[in-house]
Amino acid sequence: MNSKETIFQATLELASEKGLGNVSLSQIAKKVGIQKPSLYSHFRSKEELIDGLYQYLRESASKVNGNASVDYGKLVEGQNAYDVLIRAVESYSRINADKNMRMFYRFIMSERVFNKEAAKIMVTETEKMVLATKQLFYAMQVHKVMEFDNVDMAATLFAMAVHSLLDYQIDKEFTESADTSQQVAAFIDYFCKKYEVNLK
Repeated sequence: MNSKETIFQATLELASEKGLGNVSLSQIAKKVGIQKPSLYSHFRSKEELIDGLYQYLRESASKVNGNASVDYGKLVEGQNAYDVLIRAVESYSRINADKNMRMFYRFIMSERVFNKEAAKIMVTETEKMVLATKQLFYAMQVHKVMEFDNVDMAATLFAMAVHSLLDYQIDKEFTESADTSQQVAAFIDYFCKKYEVNLK
């Protein structure tokens, strides 16, 4: 583990224990076993460190799940809409189910209402999901898997709905409530019935 990774891991652990707003650069430096000025050779501010942690965790989880780069044309060609969308959502869910990503989201989501940096990260994550969905939907339109009168709006609606359903599912799991995993599949089935080409 290199020095940046060590700093990221220490930050993740401290923020998970204390909350992001209660963690200082001094505490991070102490946990890593370095002097605070040494942190500044890697990060100019706590905000830059948190953003770096987010990028690092996202990239690591994506690589583990084989999502470093996606050829959307190959992904959808000759496939039916339901299978494509189920695989896409499962892939996104696997990234977010990564142990470190889950720890990160817990403190980021809890602090986004009063911490601007936390809110920025959640905005970035949502925008990435919407952009990836738009790219997927354009590929499905080109390959005549689905047909939309407004691809961008359909992709945004789909991404935001799935995002909310997955958040709801995580909350239900945390509170040990009834299983909601079938709701995502039911939504995808409903969506496909509206937009899939040549339904049989």
